[in-house]
Amino acid sequence: MPQHRLCSFCKREIPAGTGTLVVMNNGAMLWYCSSKCRKNHLHLGRNPQKVKWVVKRSIPKT
Repeated sequence: MPQHRLCSFCKREIPAGTGTLVVMNNGAMLWYCSSKCRKNHLHLGRNPQKVKWVVKRSIPKT
């Protein structure tokens, strides 16, 4: 059964068989849904909270 993964930048769900996995030197695994998210996060160092095209998702209170 495929696992549900979320993009490390925009927090969108990544369909099975798609996306890009980046493994950092410290062992952290970052999944990206598109090259746009990967470039904005790794190369440009942008904060997802300040990017207008990222959908703001509220965290449900438990």
